[in-house]
Amino acid sequence: MSFCEHCIKGVTHEGTPKGKWEEIAGVKTYVATPTKDYPKDKAILFLTDVFGPQLINAQLLADDFAENGFKVFAPDYLNGDPIPPDALNPGSNFDIGKWFPSHGSAQTRPVLDKVIAALKEKGITAFGATGYCFGGRYVFDLAFDNIIKASVVSHPSLLKVPEDLEKYIASSKAPLLINSCTTDSQFPLESSAKADELFAKYEHGYKREYFEGCTHGFAVRGDMSDPKVKAGKEGAFKSAVEWFIAKL
Repeated sequence: MSFCEHCIKGVTHEGTPKGKWEEIAGVKTYVATPTKDYPKDKAILFLTDVFGPQLINAQLLADDFAENGFKVFAPDYLNGDPIPPDALNPGSNFDIGKWFPSHGSAQTRPVLDKVIAALKEKGITAFGATGYCFGGRYVFDLAFDNIIKASVVSHPSLLKVPEDLEKYIASSKAPLLINSCTTDSQFPLESSAKADELFAKYEHGYKREYFEGCTHGFAVRGDMSDPKVKAGKEGAFKSAVEWFIAKL
């Protein structure tokens, strides 16, 4: 498995994060809390791309989910070592291939498991998960273990197709939403078609959204000055919120 050039391309978004950092089971976690009443037994796990919850884009998205009635936890499962935001700068030659070996599942999944266990002890019984790029891999892994009750992936990376799709159908009961796009070597149009074919009779629920004119990373690092990308980013968010409202 490998990454693509678009995994470390994109635009830093503007805004003022409203959430706060907390330590949960010793893991730094960005937490976004709704301003209105919300179900205390439900939560969304926000599983970031390789830039981690330190990237303002992720924080602003987590805040947006909270504004729609869900408490959101974005654990730093990259162990304080995300790819730095300046890797997004034009001309950056950051080598993701050198970064990745120390950020595989052996280093990252135990961190997620610790946070989830701690949240369960606090009374959370139903988790939804939304994963972007790198984070999409972990949504699948958590769904395989039936730790989550609703899944959303946006331009997921590091999936094996069709193997992971077949495993999802065989082992998970979590309804799955995929936000896909036109240009995505990590989850190309052929993978989208295969997912539609395999999940056609998936009894727990499946939907795929497609955003024309968008590129891998659009849902979290897209250029908001591009009307198609802006529509895609906002559309992917809207579809995710509606999915969690219906399924979680």
